[in-house]
Formats: sequence, C-alpha cells, structure tokens
Amino acid sequence: MKNRIKTKMIKIFSGNRETRLTVQVADTHRKREKGLMFVGKLPENEGMLFVYPEKIYGGFWMKNTFIPLSIAFLDWDGEILRILDMMPCIDDICPTYDPGISYQYAIEVNLGWFDKNQIKEGDYVKVY
Repeated sequence: MKNRIKTKMIKIFSGNRETRLTVQVADTHRKREKGLMFVGKLPENEGMLFVYPEKIYGGFWMKNTFIPLSIAFLDWDGEILRILDMMPCIDDICPTYDPGISYQYAIEVNLGWFDKNQIKEGDYVKVY
C-alpha cells in the first residue's frame, strides 16, 4: 500500500456560500509529479489538492493529462490567489501554466468547475 493517495473533504467559502469538494491529496514529490496524469475522467465534485512543504514559484504542465482542468493556486492560509484553465497535452513539449506568484497549495478540478460554482480569486479554502 505504499504511496496510496489520501482523500479529504475541503470547503470553499465564497461570501455566504460554502462549496464542498472531495480531493485526493498529493503531499509527496512523487504524488505531486504524477498528479492527474493518465486519468480518463474526474467525477464532478472531485479534484486533487497539491500540498507543498513551503511556498514555491513555478507552474504546472499537462503532460500525459487527458482531461481539461482548472487550477487554483492558494497561499498558506487558504486564500485563492489565481485561477487558470489548462488544456490536455500528449505532445513531447507541453506549455507550462504559471500563475506568476508564489503559492503553497494548488487545487485541480474539471475545466470550468470554479466558474460553475461561482468560486473566484479572493475566496478561501479550508481542508477537513
């Protein structure tokens, strides 16, 4: 059972609204590196939470990722700093989606999920 992915419930607070999302937790280098590669379908209210031991700079790429995703970059206290949309890439060279800021967490979901749930930059995420 080594390297098994944990799941957690997170709540996203946007004004008076609260939206729940079940996430797989990628909290090791190996899990973060694999991310959602080779996943053919992501259920509606599920995603992946990337956890870093300290703030980092840099972006994500979609190499061997088959589904379009939206990604939110968060600071250490859970504030959503930036949201980007990312397209699948099976080529040898894939673009990097860089938020241009430092962050400590990132959440990947199906493309458009944040918009559909009226979640925006400045909203807050709490992990349970």
